[in-house]
Amino acid sequence: SQRCRLLPLAPCRYEVELNRRTAAENEFVVLKKDVDAAYMNKVELQAKVDSLTDEIKFFKCLYEGEMAHIQAHISDTSVILSMDNNRDLDLDSIIAEVHAQYEAIALKSKAEAEALYQSQIQELQVMAGQHGDDLKLTKAEISDLNRLIQRIRSEMGNGKKQVGSMK
Repeated sequence: SQRCRLLPLAPCRYEVELNRRTAAENEFVVLKKDVDAAYMNKVELQAKVDSLTDEIKFFKCLYEGEMAHIQAHISDTSVILSMDNNRDLDLDSIIAEVHAQYEAIALKSKAEAEALYQSQIQELQVMAGQHGDDLKLTKAEISDLNRLIQRIRSEMGNGKKQVGSMK
């Protein structure tokens, strides 16, 4: 600063611009580190979203397989009745009653499996939504940092032009 007072005005401006440039370059390095960290965070979040999507697909396939197995089991179930010689036996009503019991069991099993599946899907959807929100925030941060980098580059370009015009 004492040197600036002794020298003419142009070299003093040069030192000021040189200090500004150095500060801008340092800030650029820090911002680049932040951008790199945000990008890595984005990549990790995208991997989590992909993993959760795959898990949802797996549970859907598992659910469909279990439902097919239950349906096959229901249709393959046969009822064996022992006959006694009582001629008053109403086989049609007995068969209808057994059939109704099996239908009730099947419906209950189906409802339980569906409820379990729905709760798992809802949990995964909530998690996917949270990760999606995190991803949006990260993208917004990256966008803000890119705008900041562009502004700094523009300021650096303006500084270089000013320094060039001083020569």
